[in-house]
Amino acid sequence: MSATTSVEDAPRLTREQVLLLASLLVGTFVVILNETTMSVALPVLQSSFGVGAATGQWLTTAFLLTMGSVIPLTGFLIQRVPTRVLFLVAMGLFAAGTLLAALAPVFSVLLVARIIQASGTAIMVPLLMTTVMEVVPVARRGQMMGNITVVIAVAPALGPTVSGLVLDTLGWRWIFGSMLPIALLVTALGARYVVPIAESRRTRIDLLSVPLAVVGFGALVYGLSSIGESAEGGHAVPVWLPFVVGVAALVAFVVRQLALQREDRALLDLRVFAARGFPLALGATLIAMLTMLGTFILVPYFAQQALAMDPLTTGLLTLPGGLLMGALGPVVGRIYDARGPRVLLVPGSLLVTGALWLLSTVSVDTGFGTLAAAFVLLSVGIATLMTPLMTVALGSVPQPLYSHGSAILSTLQQVAGAAGTALFVTVMTVVATASPGGVESREGIAEGVSTAFMVAGCIALVLVALVPFVRRPAETPAGTPAGDPTGTPTGTERTDGDATRAADRPADERATVAP
Repeated sequence: MSATTSVEDAPRLTREQVLLLASLLVGTFVVILNETTMSVALPVLQSSFGVGAATGQWLTTAFLLTMGSVIPLTGFLIQRVPTRVLFLVAMGLFAAGTLLAALAPVFSVLLVARIIQASGTAIMVPLLMTTVMEVVPVARRGQMMGNITVVIAVAPALGPTVSGLVLDTLGWRWIFGSMLPIALLVTALGARYVVPIAESRRTRIDLLSVPLAVVGFGALVYGLSSIGESAEGGHAVPVWLPFVVGVAALVAFVVRQLALQREDRALLDLRVFAARGFPLALGATLIAMLTMLGTFILVPYFAQQALAMDPLTTGLLTLPGGLLMGALGPVVGRIYDARGPRVLLVPGSLLVTGALWLLSTVSVDTGFGTLAAAFVLLSVGIATLMTPLMTVALGSVPQPLYSHGSAILSTLQQVAGAAGTALFVTVMTVVATASPGGVESREGIAEGVSTAFMVAGCIALVLVALVPFVRRPAETPAGTPAGDPTGTPTGTERTDGDATRAADRPADERATVAP
């Protein structure tokens, strides 16, 4: 098979493969949707449990901290644990955490429930990405990555809408109660349709790498998540301490992985960074993720605090953009498969940049329509960016390192999301505090949010400069051994005629399919 195989010539997915991917997509959508429901619900939960903003924020901080700690372990877990077992563990943790959250009698129990939910969520995204890379033929990956964009980008956008609707009609416990039956149904379907995609490897886990990864990534995410709170003067831990601990642990972690990967025993194999095209596409993805999640936090906050919108109206503000993003995901994927990344990335980066500069003009007089239109513009840009960037990044990685590439991408997306939120909230808080009205006034908040979006617009200009250099993996020189685990790299498949990637072999050579 040629590295330039067209979509029409690529083998179609079998019914079993479609059901496998559908189960993973729906499961991942549900767990990520839960991630952003807190953005609207936090004020209600603080009032219900009688806790302050600094304490209530831990429902988000602990979730991000757990995600940042667990995701680095998934590269090893995906190779070591059978796909069905890992899926059931992930969805079982999420369902258990959701049930506990719905019944939580005190704030501490709700916090533990969020940590359990995050443990399951952290496994699902890398598992989905790795499965797509193993199962889907190269020529059809763009379309499938478009569906993943629906999950990764649309679910966070719809979280505030779902949360606002439930809060307005049923109460906060039903934010979790409404998700529980869906999670249980997805778990049952996965038990039937999720099948092995590759043989598990009997590798030993390096016991030193695990605490280094947990402390390193966890401390970094915690430090980033705490910056905004520190800016308000409400954080007891010095802001520099988590960064010092995190960086020291990460340096030790990297040194350890470089030694272990020579024996194929790394917890997180860093040879993926040697794959041609991976670092550039990863960097652009992280900038897009930073601006996206930071905006998804600030827009609802601005709507509620500066424009005095109720939770339901705030949720509806993000709905059109979220729905449009979902509709565009598969379309963008098909365009990528047919035309490559640059025809999408250049206009997408310009749309994101334009939307952020438009949001930088907000004030207390900004209307619902203007804010919703800016969010729609941003959503279209994000939809146009995320599919080609993730497809190029993961498609550049050699097949033996798919699980590690997915784990690294997912981990750094969490760090980028925490960094974007920290940066935007800090800028907003500092500017609002220095304004005549102060951080408690509508005018002060509006001024702070406007400045934060101006900073985001400047960051997006870096994205505009980077994306013209992103190329489809198949454009790498012929004769490059794509399956070489040393990370030398890669087209979308081997071009020397000896072999093709796992995604281009018949399904019966790749996996055992349940009857």
